[in-house]
Amino acid sequence: MSTETAITIPAAKWHQEVSPRQWRTVIAGGLGWALDSMDVMLYAMVIVHIMAELQLTTSQAGLLTTATLVASGIGGMLFGLIADKWGRKFSLTLSILTYSVFTAACGFSQTMTQLLVFRFILGLGMGGEWTAGAALVTETWPAKHRGKAMGLMQSCWALGYAAAALVTAIVLPHFGWRVVFFVGILPALFTLWVRRHVEEPAIWVEHKEKEKSAKKERNILANVAELFSAQNRKYTFLAFGLSLMHLFTYWGLFSWIPGYLSLPPEQGGAGLNIFKSATWVIVMQVGGWFGYVLFGFIADAIGRKKAFTIFFLVATILVPIYSMTRDPIALLCIGPFLVFFGAGFASGFGPLIAELFPTRMRATAQGIIYNSARAISAFAPFIIGSLAGVYGLGPAFLLIGACFLLGLVLVLLLPETTGRELE
Repeated sequence: MSTETAITIPAAKWHQEVSPRQWRTVIAGGLGWALDSMDVMLYAMVIVHIMAELQLTTSQAGLLTTATLVASGIGGMLFGLIADKWGRKFSLTLSILTYSVFTAACGFSQTMTQLLVFRFILGLGMGGEWTAGAALVTETWPAKHRGKAMGLMQSCWALGYAAAALVTAIVLPHFGWRVVFFVGILPALFTLWVRRHVEEPAIWVEHKEKEKSAKKERNILANVAELFSAQNRKYTFLAFGLSLMHLFTYWGLFSWIPGYLSLPPEQGGAGLNIFKSATWVIVMQVGGWFGYVLFGFIADAIGRKKAFTIFFLVATILVPIYSMTRDPIALLCIGPFLVFFGAGFASGFGPLIAELFPTRMRATAQGIIYNSARAISAFAPFIIGSLAGVYGLGPAFLLIGACFLLGLVLVLLLPETTGRELE
């Protein structure tokens, strides 16, 4: 009697299913996003010193961040159109060059007006990097791993924020805040690697070839019109509302946390010195990194909506606790969890928007929805700074908790898109 032996082949681990080409897109989008974060957050790390030298109030300092974020909204929309027209890789490269050059230019500022101009142009590149990088990654990776890919890319923001704190801790005490900004030119060198090693997504190339063969290239403004058509406007406005809540809470909270940690208690801060402030921020970003990465895994496993709900709910609870805490050790312990839940869900926006709209207009949709929300949320640092001038930073942060609660409502109205194949 013969017997048959069943051979069970173990399922491949998820990372073994990813091609080198797909990994390169995450490296390009992620490292570009990390360097973007570093350049943008250098300002948050030296804000107290700029205020002292240029004699700025907290409202004026917040206004400078607001200008950067307004520009990032404009830049995200602009670079989204560029990415749909001329390619994700070209748009990504141009955005990195823009924010690198004008971060360095901030170090030459002698007045608030000069700094405002440089921060505005820097913001154009900042917004463009996320738009191009998100389109590049979401179009290259398969549906079942798309959340993980964007989680890995988004997690690089925390690495960049930590790098900004590290650069500041090393450079600021010896050379001053101007040289801190000069370090921001270094990301420009990364574009050489992007140009040589990164390819355009096959789905975008195929779409452009079809347009070329049909001799009917799509007008970029047609993408904008379709975004607000009867078929799409519901998803457009819901995704915009959720993006607005996320970006308002992020910039209202995390652009001021370095200042909150370093300002003296009589001004509503925690009174930490430069070294401690930088250390506390770096520890917080460790929590942020895990939050960005794990949100992608959680969203792929249980769905986008459930993952968003969990993160928003916990963040709503943690913000008031953190804002009323003055003890340095307690701040050190709570901080990583605050960033984990209060920022980690940002990984979900790239896949969510990508899965709601087709290839012909995907980058445009990501650029307009996410970055128009960013432009409006740009007023968050100014609003928090203004409230801080009256009540102190801690009480001002309570507004952020209310925004997280509103985000919970919007999550429930969105469709579940997990596992949806791109068109």
